[in-house]
Amino acid sequence: MQFHHHGYVSGDPMIKPAAGLGVDRDPELPDVMDVLIVGGGPAGMMMLAQLGQFPTIETRMIERRPGRLEIGQADGIQARSVETFQAFGFAERIIAEAYRITEMAFWKPGADDPSKIVRTARTPDDDRDISEFPHLIVNQARVLDYYCEAANRGPARLEPNFGWDFQGLTIEPDEEYPVRVELVGCAGEQEGVQRVVRAKYVLGADGARSKVRGAIGAQHVGGVSYHAWGVMDVLANSDFPDIRLKCAISSQAGSILHIPREGGYLCRMYIDLGEVAEDDAGNVRKTPIETIIRKANEILHPYTLDVKNVPWWSVYEVGHRVTDRFDDVPADEVGTRAPRVFIAGDACHTHSAKAGQGMNVSMQDSFNLGWKLGHVLTGLAPESLLATYTAERQVIAQNLIDFDKEWSSIMAAKPGELAAPAEEFYVNTFEFPAGFMTQYQPSVIVGEATHQELATGFPVGKRFKSRPVIRVSDANPLQLGHLHRADGRWRLYAFADGGFGSTPKLDAFAEWLANGEDSPVVVHTPEGLDANGLFDAKVIYQAPYTAVDIPHVPGAFKPVVGPFELVNTNEVFAADADDDIFDVRGLSRDGVVVVVRPDQYVAHVLPLDATDELAAFFRGVFTA
Repeated sequence: MQFHHHGYVSGDPMIKPAAGLGVDRDPELPDVMDVLIVGGGPAGMMMLAQLGQFPTIETRMIERRPGRLEIGQADGIQARSVETFQAFGFAERIIAEAYRITEMAFWKPGADDPSKIVRTARTPDDDRDISEFPHLIVNQARVLDYYCEAANRGPARLEPNFGWDFQGLTIEPDEEYPVRVELVGCAGEQEGVQRVVRAKYVLGADGARSKVRGAIGAQHVGGVSYHAWGVMDVLANSDFPDIRLKCAISSQAGSILHIPREGGYLCRMYIDLGEVAEDDAGNVRKTPIETIIRKANEILHPYTLDVKNVPWWSVYEVGHRVTDRFDDVPADEVGTRAPRVFIAGDACHTHSAKAGQGMNVSMQDSFNLGWKLGHVLTGLAPESLLATYTAERQVIAQNLIDFDKEWSSIMAAKPGELAAPAEEFYVNTFEFPAGFMTQYQPSVIVGEATHQELATGFPVGKRFKSRPVIRVSDANPLQLGHLHRADGRWRLYAFADGGFGSTPKLDAFAEWLANGEDSPVVVHTPEGLDANGLFDAKVIYQAPYTAVDIPHVPGAFKPVVGPFELVNTNEVFAADADDDIFDVRGLSRDGVVVVVRPDQYVAHVLPLDATDELAAFFRGVFTA
C-alpha cells in the first residue's frame, strides 16, 4: 500500500484522511441524500464500503436492526469474494480467523452393510489453481463488521443508521432528489417516529421479502421445491472421523451437507427433512431442534453426534426465484430513462444455501453497481451507465438459479444415490460456485474480444486473474491483481513489447497516454486529481527486473502525486523469471494493453498501438 504522499502519517495508514462530506458528517439521518441504501446485509454493507471511497457523495444506509448483526445465516466465502476483500483491504485478517476448506469428503451407505455410512472419496477443493485465494467459512456477521469498518475508514467516513424501517417510496422525476422514501423508527429513541427523506438513488438490499422490490413493482419469479431442510450451527462431540472436513453424506436415512466453522469447534449441518406436502402451509418450519438432531444422528449411523450447544438453527424449504428486473425501469421503458431505484442480493435472487452462493453473489451485485453510481454522481459518466447494472447482473442471477437447482436436486437425491453424482458435479463445476464463471457481454463498458489472442489468459468480460510479478523499485515479488483497490479507478496494464530499452510500441503508447490530446488520462481525469486519480497505469516488462532502469521508464508509469508532487515509482514491474506472467497468461510478446474496470473485470484487450480504439472506448464510458 502507498501513503505518506500527502505528508507523514503517524497513525493507522488503513484509515484514509477524511475528505468532502466526511470531514464533519452529522451522524443523524438527513432529509436529503445522494444514495440511500436500504438494508445492512452483505449487499448493503458492501455498497456502503464502496461509496465510502467517494467523499463528495452523500450516502446513508438504514437498517431496521438496533445495532450490528450478532449471528448471521450465511457463512460460505468463495475465493472470488476473498479477492474482493483484498480490494477493500481486509482479506488477510479475515483469512486468519476463518475456517479454510481444502478438501471435501463424500460418504454413502457401505456395500457390505448399507445401514452404515462409509467414506467413498476425498476431493481437493481447488486442484486447478483457479485462484490464489482460499475457500473460507466465516460468519456473515464478521463479514459485515469488516465492510462496516472499511466504510468508516474511507474518506467519506460512512456508518449505518440503525433502527429505521423502510415503508415505501414514490418517484417524482422532476425533483432534484426524485425518490421520496417513507421510513419509521423501530428501535431506540426514534422508535415510532415517521420520517420522509429524499434521495437521488435508492438501493434495496433488504432481503428476500424486499419491500423496495415491491415498491417498484418488480416480480420475484419462481417457486419452492417442497423439500425441507433443517440447518443448525452446533458445538458437539462426535466420533464421526470427518467432523472437521466439509462432507456430503448420504445414508439410508437421508442426506447431510456438513460444513466445519471457524474457531475449531463449531460446525454447520444441513439435514435433509424430506419431501413436504404442497398443502403444508409452512408447518414444516415448526420442526423442533430435537427432531433435527435426532435425524442427524440417524443419517450419521454408525457414528453419533452429541450436541452440547446450538447457537442458531432454522428450517426452510428450498426456493429458486429471480426478479424480472433489478431496477425500477419496466421492460417497455428501457432506454427511455435512467433507473433511480435498484435492488441487490436476496431482494432479486433467492436459492438454497447449500452451494454457498447467496452472500457471495449479493456482494458482487453491489461491487458491480457501486462504482457506476460513484462515476455518475461525481459527473464522470452519464446516467445511462446505470442501465448496465440490470443488463449485467440479471443474467448472472439466472445462471445461479439454474446451477443451484441442479446442485439441490443432487443433494436431495434418494438415500444411497448421492455420493457419485455429487462428487462428479462438485469437481466439474467448481469454477462456477467459486465465482469465476461470470463473463459480462460486450457493452459500453465491455469491449469486443477482437484482439483476445493477445491475452488469452485475460478473457474480456471476466475477472482479472492475478499472477506474480516483481516490483522493480524495491525488488518485491507481488501479486499484480492484489494491487487493485476498490477505489473507483480503472486499471491500464501495459505489457511491454520486448526487453527493456527495446520497446518502441510501449514507448509510443506511454507518450500518447501521458500527452496525447485524445488520451483518456488527458481527456477524462478531472481537474485537481493526480495523474493517476482516475486511471491507474502500470507497466510490466518482459526483461528481468534487474535490467529495468527506473529513470528511463516512461513518465506515464511514474505519475506525480500529492501536494508535494512526489514521483510514484511503484507502478513499474517485471515478469517473474520463475512464473512468467507472459507465458502463464498467454500474453503477446509484441505487447498488449489490458483494461480492467473498477470492479476487477477485464473491459478490453488491445494492441499497444490501438490508441484510437482505446480513446473511443473511454469516450463511450465518460461524459467528457
